[in-house]
Amino acid sequence: MESGNVFYATGKRKDSVAKVWLIPGTGKIVVNNREMEDYFDISVNQDVLTSPLVLADKADAFDIKVTVMGGGQTGQAGAVRLGVSKALVLADPELRGVLKSAGFLTRDSRQKERKKYGKKGARASFQFSKR
Repeated sequence: MESGNVFYATGKRKDSVAKVWLIPGTGKIVVNNREMEDYFDISVNQDVLTSPLVLADKADAFDIKVTVMGGGQTGQAGAVRLGVSKALVLADPELRGVLKSAGFLTRDSRQKERKKYGKKGARASFQFSKR
């Protein structure tokens, strides 16, 4: 979805959903009204989040506002990466090939497997005792 110079996209991974707005600016990233470094304290997750911008060479071209909910920190970082990638394609359709070949436009659809009855978890069983 595009509104003037603001580009919006949604990214998902595991149980996380990220709403991403790209606004032409200086490269400031705000996640849930906090600085990216404050919200994602693990540097690997910060790198995951900024990787589409670095690959597209647009790190200083856009300010990014993100609302992310659900899941854990790594899942949220993956959801934001997908949202940023989709919004970049809306901003510049020529970036699609570069981002797609890097795998940034593919949703990671792996979900937590449900617990089965008679089992301790999804697959783990209780300890077996013959006597």
